[in-house]
Amino acid sequence: MIIKLLTGATLVFFLAACSTTPKDTAESSGSGSSSSSSDVTTSGSDTSDTSDTSAESMNIEPGSQEDLIVNVGDRVFFNYDSSDLDGDAQELLQDQVAWLKQYSDVSIIVEGHCDERGTREYNLALGEKRAQSVKNYLISLGISSDRVSTISYGKERPAVVGSNDGAWAQNRRSVTIVN
Repeated sequence: MIIKLLTGATLVFFLAACSTTPKDTAESSGSGSSSSSSDVTTSGSDTSDTSDTSAESMNIEPGSQEDLIVNVGDRVFFNYDSSDLDGDAQELLQDQVAWLKQYSDVSIIVEGHCDERGTREYNLALGEKRAQSVKNYLISLGISSDRVSTISYGKERPAVVGSNDGAWAQNRRSVTIVN
């Protein structure tokens, strides 16, 4: 129980630290349509020397969820009604593949999430498409399918509660969870 609380608090901390990226996404995507060809934006953590130093000072266990978040990033964000991966998403997932190859005993769950718009059934299906899109890309880069499972939460587990572009942008995501 304490581990779940610490994990949750860590995730909230990193989400707050990365809050400018989703706002940029919301501004560019507007009401769900985008003028660019990009269908996905990514959010990862900064991999500069300062984040490595902070990870070391926080005594993060190698191969843990916190290690993935700090050193790679655990989520990609999707545009409205999309499960396509763009170049930025693929780059973050390539980093996840390198991390997973380094920790070959780790398996993951890819969660698919949606914003609050649409029916429960529709969002569960879209969340599954998002999770499967990530899983298929990881497998195409050499990760064994038995190390990756998927689950869709649809709109049931929002990262941010709200009925505005900013909240919706942060809730259209997939999250990689260390199992």
